Amino acid sequence: MTTQLTIRNALPSDFDAVVALDLVGDSDDKPAYWRGIFDRYVTTDQTGGFFLVAEISGEVIGFIVGEVRAWEFGSPPCGWVFALSVAPKSREMGVGELMFKEICRYLKQAGVTTVRTMVDRKNKLTLSFFRSQGLRTGRYIELEKPIDNS
Repeated sequence: MTTQLTIRNALPSDFDAVVALDLVGDSDDKPAYWRGIFDRYVTTDQTGGFFLVAEISGEVIGFIVGEVRAWEFGSPPCGWVFALSVAPKSREMGVGELMFKEICRYLKQAGVTTVRTMVDRKNKLTLSFFRSQGLRTGRYIELEKPIDNS
């Protein structure tokens, strides 16, 4: 018997599963961070934002979050993926790829022709995944500088 993978819009009841799947950052900060994301993309009717989950047999095994954004310095509106996770036991099954394709479909329907993301260059797994999906260095460069406490 083949188990069916489903990709659907996130529901408020997915909150605990998403927090558990989020493998980045301090675990003490996760519930508050994700509560804000759920409030913005799941429990309100905000247009231009998409929060999808992947599930098998009723178990959430992955999520992806993105939105349409217009950037500074004259960048036209584009799709922006800012969160993605797949349960370690479900990796290498194509779950991330299917979620990415689905969110790109939503973004295209919203009228954008480009998708962007930002990845810590030390996060080889996520960087490799997005490269495998065809994302390359774009025309905009992120610049940063630590702010001194003086």
